[in-house]
Amino acid sequence: MLHPSYTDLMKVVNQDVEEGESKVVNSRYSIVMATSKRARQLIDGDLPMVHAKAGEKPLSIAIEEMNAGELKILAENAEEE
Repeated sequence: MLHPSYTDLMKVVNQDVEEGESKVVNSRYSIVMATSKRARQLIDGDLPMVHAKAGEKPLSIAIEEMNAGELKILAENAEEE
């Protein structure tokens, strides 16, 4: 089981969204895609943005980064600007 849960991660990602604005993340798919992309960056040599334990897997580090608020997901329209 994933700790924190998908809903907890979605709350962390959407915490800065003001009421009435559209949420950055609306589905688990977005969480999975963002953490998998970050895990790939870690595998390719990027340094972790949180303290990583020896032997910790890249996906676990990416999830921990997201839960700590270090990993940000940009909305599609923000990427285009």
